[in-house]
Amino acid sequence: MQSYVLPILAVVIGIVLAFLTKQNKNLYTKLLLSFSGAFLLALTLFDLLPEVYHHLEAKTTGLYIMCGILLQIILEFFSKGAEHGHVHLHNTSKNFPWLLFISLCIHSFLEGFPIHEDNDMVFGVLVHKIPIATLISAFLIQSHFSKLKIIGFLTVFALMTPLGTYISNATTISSDYLNMINAVVIGIFFHISTTILFESSEGHKFNLSKLVAIILGVSIAFLI
Repeated sequence: MQSYVLPILAVVIGIVLAFLTKQNKNLYTKLLLSFSGAFLLALTLFDLLPEVYHHLEAKTTGLYIMCGILLQIILEFFSKGAEHGHVHLHNTSKNFPWLLFISLCIHSFLEGFPIHEDNDMVFGVLVHKIPIATLISAFLIQSHFSKLKIIGFLTVFALMTPLGTYISNATTISSDYLNMINAVVIGIFFHISTTILFESSEGHKFNLSKLVAIILGVSIAFLI
């Protein structure tokens, strides 16, 4: 049950944090992003990657991972990098950001596929979604969109990951196809997490805090 509940809970926590901070991005959100990037990358390496390589031929697996990286680059062309903490849209615009909405939903849907009861990827997705949901919620709160559109946006966004998990676990999709999809998702996770980790930050104090957050994220992922 936690495979379905935790991704939704992550969005709820993000919405609450957005109301509490009243900012698009602050120091704590940046540190949470760094932690989430390290945690997601480490869980992908420790848990998901060996599982996929166990079921697929090595070179084919690498090809699907590269496809995932390319797919995420294409999605970010439309979302402007919202999947790793960047929301570059104008709050004053009255046009609903359909491209952002669709690309985020595709991303969220796919990241639900590797989640099942026998692995810990749900925790990686949980930690990854909290800062993203916080930033997106902050943008929507400050926008001129109607409350109905904002609620609809966040509701569908919250449900897409559990939908992907449900299709992965409860349908009769071939295990070979599921492993291919999981390999694509690995590429998506690689691109997002490394983008977060390699972003430059101003100030030595923040860089030290970011380093601590990254080490903490990797350590916790290794221990669970």
